[in-house]
Amino acid sequence: MSSWYESHIDRQIREAQEQGQFDNLPGAGKPLPDHGELYDEDWWIKDLARREGLPGGVPPTLRLRREIEDLPERLPSLRTEERVRAVVEDLNTRIEQARRGLMDGPATILPALDVEAVLADWRAGQGSAR
Repeated sequence: MSSWYESHIDRQIREAQEQGQFDNLPGAGKPLPDHGELYDEDWWIKDLARREGLPGGVPPTLRLRREIEDLPERLPSLRTEERVRAVVEDLNTRIEQARRGLMDGPATILPALDVEAVLADWRAGQGSAR
């Protein structure tokens, strides 16, 4: 004869099912969300922002991080040194605000961007585009 064991957790789940506590939950009977064919590593934060109703979706400090990460891809679209300098100075201003806690979102210790280094990268990209 086999013995049947039900853990405390299993018993709580079974009793909740019997009482109907899992009936009519939000999303019941709906398909799982489709995150598209391409995997987006930030799907969870976007989903959290959507569920929590965060204004703008993602907290400003996280958006700032993404802008800094995406800067190398954005550089070729900037046409003048003045525009590159303005973009980097704007990022540095917002980095300083984030470091002082003046932006919503998780705390950050992002370092300021080196304007001259970014300009050198931009110039190198401009030379290869010609």
